Amino acid sequence: MVFVVIDGLDASGKSTQGINLYRHLIRSGRTAFLRVHPSDDNLFGSEARRFLYSKGKSAHFASALFYMFDVIRSILLYSWRRYDYVVFVRYLLGTAYLPTPLDKIGYHFFASIVPTSNYMFFLDVRPEEANNRIRRVRSRTEMFESLENLKKIRRKAQSLVSTSKWRIIDGDKPQRDVERAIADTLGIPF
Repeated sequence: MVFVVIDGLDASGKSTQGINLYRHLIRSGRTAFLRVHPSDDNLFGSEARRFLYSKGKSAHFASALFYMFDVIRSILLYSWRRYDYVVFVRYLLGTAYLPTPLDKIGYHFFASIVPTSNYMFFLDVRPEEANNRIRRVRSRTEMFESLENLKKIRRKAQSLVSTSKWRIIDGDKPQRDVERAIADTLGIPF
């Protein structure tokens, strides 16, 4: 099994790339499983999403906590199943949304206990581009989706991915270029 992680800022294209990769794998005859976090099929994911649309420090902490429980639940339920590829969208970098210094502590703690992979992709998008994408397509924004927050979270995420085996992909590039970079790294025909 190949375990793939696609992570990045809000509006970096994570879900789009995860869905496209999943479809490509299925069309090419491989078995694949896709899990996007926060997920809507369980209490942890639903609560994480609900708190993302709230305000205040307690909502900030609650959204991060429920998000982490949602990811852990997915690992326990799905990562062991027999597939050629398991693709998780949003994984370890949810810890970048925690207040400092909990972001680094949380990241290193979870990275030491959850499965990691040589195929962990960080879609690095400029905060200005992410903000433009959010403003164009969303009628409602989450608590972290201001330009100021996107800048802060990107700095934290870049610091976290620089300490381990993440593959950084320019998320500002066209969608097809990002797809090609992921496929090339995985060694699958594009």
